[in-house]
Amino acid sequence: MGIREENFRRSLSHPCFNGCGGKNTRIHLPVAPDCNIRCNYCVRKFECVNESRPGVTAKVLSPQEALERFAAVKERLGKIDVVGIAGPGDALANFEKVKECFALIRGIDNEVTFCLSTNGLLLPRYAAGIAAMGVSHVTVTVNALDPVMGKRIYRHVEFDGTRYQGAEGAALLLENQYEGIGRLRDLGIVCKVNIVMLKDINDTKIPEIVEKLKKSGADLSNIMQLIPVKGSVFEHIPLVSNAEITTMRKSCEAILPQMYHCRQCRSDAAGTLDEDISLELTQKPRETKLPEHSAGERSPQAEDRKRGFFAVASKNGMIVDQHFGHAKEFYIYEYSDGEVHLVEKRDVPLYCFGPQHCEGGLTVPAIDRKDTMDTILEILEGCSGVIAMRIGDTPRNRLTEKGIEVFTTYNYITDAVREAAERRD
Repeated sequence: MGIREENFRRSLSHPCFNGCGGKNTRIHLPVAPDCNIRCNYCVRKFECVNESRPGVTAKVLSPQEALERFAAVKERLGKIDVVGIAGPGDALANFEKVKECFALIRGIDNEVTFCLSTNGLLLPRYAAGIAAMGVSHVTVTVNALDPVMGKRIYRHVEFDGTRYQGAEGAALLLENQYEGIGRLRDLGIVCKVNIVMLKDINDTKIPEIVEKLKKSGADLSNIMQLIPVKGSVFEHIPLVSNAEITTMRKSCEAILPQMYHCRQCRSDAAGTLDEDISLELTQKPRETKLPEHSAGERSPQAEDRKRGFFAVASKNGMIVDQHFGHAKEFYIYEYSDGEVHLVEKRDVPLYCFGPQHCEGGLTVPAIDRKDTMDTILEILEGCSGVIAMRIGDTPRNRLTEKGIEVFTTYNYITDAVREAAERRD
């Protein structure tokens, strides 16, 4: 079996490359803080436990600390299928740290799959070194078709001590991205390309970008929604809907295989795509203080809204780690005089059944979506806020119209409720 065939075999157990995620486990090790480009959708404040998006981490690790984290998570989960380095900066801008990290892990695990993510600026220079480290999968983020488009997305590029701005910097980045992808193909490395779909910037040209990527040697593309970051140039850019993302993926599927299950993971993610345990590894959870009265004695509907009742989307009742549309139940918490108490759980109908259904999607009639949201609003009556890891524009707007504030975070529930309540004050 050749190198490329072996690497494709490994894709079957790589949650980002196998087409479904499933129960395969991965860990991202945040050993790469430096970055050599400046994207207009990014803010270089990456040490954060309260956000779930690429480029954030609770802590930047040294290679030795990364080894210790890998060993601890492997002991807890029993097995780790993939070790990835996805920042919080650019992996290749921190090549020596990445190299040391992978070498340390290979010293205690001969089977785990290695992957890394990069903006591709240094890919032609380090492609051979990537292969020599035993990396079988690489993700490159490519957002532009040409320098004119690229200068709207990238503020500057740092290359060999020189800063290139505007179209000049974008041209250098694009040239290296496409050349580097071709080198990965020649080395037998499986390459996925992430594309951030940007309204009125690259959205109409994405099929042409994907076509060019295929010719360069990419094996898979992942078209993603922008996550607005406060303080970034693109903070207020209009977002494409999940339906638009799905339609674009289906359109590009005739060119390259598409990834439909991306979670846009943190740089310190751990576990499966659906069960990320990264936050649990950073600090011990606080105990949830239960009210002295039973849930049946008092309902949030009967209370003054100023007391602060919050509906929380959570998979395990400990962490805010669930998308609003994926919640089948909400944990109802009361905030009063600085104290946070669990009151009850309320079952709700599932709002989202998958990418093809979301945000006015392709197969579910709009009336069904409206009826579902009407039911959820009735069930959440009396709550002054909803806290979820993510939420679509349509349910956010419906909640806001009802006077229910929406807070998005990735944090322990008690901390999240307290922060939301204080922000309301």
